[in-house]
Amino acid sequence: MTKDSFNEYIWEQFSFLGSITIRKMFGGAGIYLDSVMFGLVDQDTVYLKADKSTIPEFEALGMGPFIYKAKGKPVRISYYQLPEDILEDQDQLTLWAEKAVKVSRK
Repeated sequence: MTKDSFNEYIWEQFSFLGSITIRKMFGGAGIYLDSVMFGLVDQDTVYLKADKSTIPEFEALGMGPFIYKAKGKPVRISYYQLPEDILEDQDQLTLWAEKAVKVSRK
């Protein structure tokens, strides 16, 4: 699957939320609802915005944060990997996406 086709797939999966856009950034892409970024895509992996109330849910499923290198050092940001099986389950995806959007709007 190419980056563009994966991003199109992601758009389709999240389109139930409303006006979804996928914007390329650096080597990946941001997932936006209206003008709020609630997720990101990097190397065919989806990450959702998380905070102290939702991080334990990601960690309970063995999912970790998005980490990139800056000046040779790892940098963690508050986006956590979404399990692939949730991406395929519309009911679960709805729950996780709505939480990520809520966290992003804080």
